[in-house]
Amino acid sequence: MREILGERRKNGNGNGHQGSALRGAALVYARQWGWPVVPGAEARPDGGCCCPRADCVVPGAHPLDPDVLAATTDGPMVHWWWTARPRAAIILATGGRAPCAMSLPAVAGARALAELDRRGVRPGPVVAGPTRWMLLVEPYELPELGELLAALDRVPSSLRFHGTGGYIPLPPSRTGPGRVGWAREPEPRDGEVALPRAGDLLDVLADAGLSAPDPGGWLMH
Repeated sequence: MREILGERRKNGNGNGHQGSALRGAALVYARQWGWPVVPGAEARPDGGCCCPRADCVVPGAHPLDPDVLAATTDGPMVHWWWTARPRAAIILATGGRAPCAMSLPAVAGARALAELDRRGVRPGPVVAGPTRWMLLVEPYELPELGELLAALDRVPSSLRFHGTGGYIPLPPSRTGPGRVGWAREPEPRDGEVALPRAGDLLDVLADAGLSAPDPGGWLMH
């Protein structure tokens, strides 16, 4: 498991193994953990995206064909997708029964993680992109999120929410800015990955977001 998923610093090595690593990780997410995934676009060596949009703001980190609505947990379908497109990014369709996520610029994300550790709060899985970190949380709906945000004095514009209809890349995907890995790896038990509630993390993430500017584009990973 750790050889497939725990590649935050090592997953840039061994390009000959990248395709099998992506397929293996996608199958773990879908078949073992019940996370719906779909192939993403492929990042070009120059950091651009293989999609038709010349101004793509999330190169290599978005669904291409099929779209995010096709995300599935079906093992044979996932195996076929990544056999046909072995370098495709792994895109998690967030929300519904799948994990949701909250994300911050990488510097702010690291600060938030350190503060959660200081408080003794378990953050759950944390995806580390080159420019943004994404904390996976229990599924939430918009009314619940609205109540949580209304309780905050300030909400930084750099703090983003990935709920129903959203998506994020999962390790060991390669996006335009670079590789995606784990800052904190999932800890599955009995086929499920424990996730924190958004409300248990939100105040720390908001404070961290206010303390660090967003150096990237609007949605860069």
